[in-house]
Parts: sequence; C-alpha cells; structure tokens
Amino acid sequence: MANTKSAEKAARQAVKHRTNNVANRSRLRSAIRKSVEASAAGNKDGARAAFNEVQPVIDSMVSKGLIHRNKAARHKSRLAARAKAVAGK
Repeated sequence: MANTKSAEKAARQAVKHRTNNVANRSRLRSAIRKSVEASAAGNKDGARAAFNEVQPVIDSMVSKGLIHRNKAARHKSRLAARAKAVAGK
C-alpha cells in the first residue's frame, strides 16, 4: 500500500498506463499477425496493403516507448521481405 499522496497517484497512473500498454501491444501484435497471414496466403495486393497498414502502427509504438526502435526496424524489415517475396512470385 502506498504511504504518501505522490505514491498513491503513481500507483493510480501505473494502472492506467498498464491498461493502455496492454491495449497498444495487442494492437501491434494483431497488425503484425495480419501482415504475416496476408503474406502467407500469397495474396500480392493483400500482403502489400497489410504491410502498408502495419508500418505506421509499429512507428507509433516506438514513439510511445512501447518497443525499442531496433525491434521496430527488425519487424518492418522482416515484414517487408515477406511482402516482397509474395510480390515477386
């Protein structure tokens, strides 16, 4: 239990931040999964569209501090490679 007013406020904020982080992480993972599934399906247009949708979501999570910029770059690179492989077929 928090002993000071500032600790009580920090505890309240931590609950809010955790809720937001869980929702944002879920949004990120769903977008990545959608892009991977579109590439796996072999649909050229769908893979490119899903990749274009996931890029700003990944960048947004970096700016919010949810994931590291290197992790974001790795995700975008791998998703781009998948989309490009589908488009090349």
